[in-house]
Amino acid sequence: MTSESRPGYIQVASSPCAMHEFEDYAPETLLSLLNDLIEGERAGARGLLEMAAVPEYSDLESMLRELAEDEARFCVMLSRHVERLGGLPTRATGVFSEKLSRRESLDAKITLLDSGRSTVVRMLDEMIPRVGDTELRIDLTEMRDVHRVNIERCNAEAPNR
Repeated sequence: MTSESRPGYIQVASSPCAMHEFEDYAPETLLSLLNDLIEGERAGARGLLEMAAVPEYSDLESMLRELAEDEARFCVMLSRHVERLGGLPTRATGVFSEKLSRRESLDAKITLLDSGRSTVVRMLDEMIPRVGDTELRIDLTEMRDVHRVNIERCNAEAPNR
């Protein structure tokens, strides 16, 4: 008798030892990750607003401001979840805006922005399956999807940088 024909046998696609990859984060780990995201989003918003104020980038000002609004919106959303989960949202700003300001060309700035957003997308891809809180998981999924769209938008609207 094969294992597949035994009563009560359930065949799974992956071994049980891989199940740890999908366990929920410990609360302190999740709060730390959310605060890391807040710092990065805050830095991104600041850097984008600084870029939008540069006269040479006036043709991209509208897009840069809209991207900054998305980053700011995610700061608020993440902070709300940190508080709801019993943590204290960070007030710190990540170093990303400083790195962005040190880039001289628009091309270098856009490349760094795309790299930063791509890092956030990868981080969220890893986080989302391990977030047990449904409301947070939905919001993180939206954040990831908006970052993906913004990467494409930035590349489409500033292709020659």
